[in-house]
Amino acid sequence: MTTPIAIVRTVDDLRQRVAKWRKAGETIALVPTMGALHEGHLSLLTLAKSRADHVVVSIFVNPIQFGPREDFNLYPRDEAGDLAKLGKAGADLVFAPETAEMYPQGFSTHVGVGDLTEDLCGASRPNHFDGVATVVAKLLMQCSPDIAMFGEKDYQQLLVIKRLVRDLNVPVEIVGGPIVREKDGLALSSRNAYLSPSERKTAPLLYQTISAVAADLAQGRGCDDAVVAARFKLDAAGFRVDYVAVRDPDTLKRLSGPVKRARVLAAAYLGKTRLIDNVPVPPKK
Repeated sequence: MTTPIAIVRTVDDLRQRVAKWRKAGETIALVPTMGALHEGHLSLLTLAKSRADHVVVSIFVNPIQFGPREDFNLYPRDEAGDLAKLGKAGADLVFAPETAEMYPQGFSTHVGVGDLTEDLCGASRPNHFDGVATVVAKLLMQCSPDIAMFGEKDYQQLLVIKRLVRDLNVPVEIVGGPIVREKDGLALSSRNAYLSPSERKTAPLLYQTISAVAADLAQGRGCDDAVVAARFKLDAAGFRVDYVAVRDPDTLKRLSGPVKRARVLAAAYLGKTRLIDNVPVPPKK
């Protein structure tokens, strides 16, 4: 049964709702999203409900994190469907502002996180993480949650947000939720809807490939050899590889040779669809 869900569209209304919970001594979790919700988002909501008294879900397609040739206008939007899912899943409140509410006329302040954003997706999507950091900083100040949930599929983004919170002394705990996958291994993403039927059949190879890299690294194979083999395999399958990388899981610094603790990250295009994924290197048995 779907429960009607409360929705607010202004920061003032959001703060009034949150203030009532605060006055009652109750805790609040925030789940920021860009809508087009799937089970990955809902898993974050479930995790949030286990950690806080109330859960706020934001729905906002953030224009400043899209590049000039990216898919802002085409990004999937389904507010009615999202609200139905959130009501069924038990969210307490949805914050769905208009662009003018988030970025009023004359808006000129932007937040940047250095170091972590200079490589990987940061190199391929200039200014993307500045847009992410800015909107997340605003959402955290607008909602003032005790905890905020972000998925590990966007692993670089998760580390950027943790650094933002640490560096600016924001009083919130950032919690990473595990990647939710289709039965064939494809990481859930709103952009999967862009894949053609033939591309959808090929897409799980990204996860299979980086999982094989992680398994090889756990057995002592060198990073460079494993990455070269992975790129060759993905190229042969029709992917246009942006990067396959083995990085320190905390700093995203480059690693080489045999490793004991690492994260394998990848981004690649299938047709016009950009897919990202990552896996940890399992401990050596």
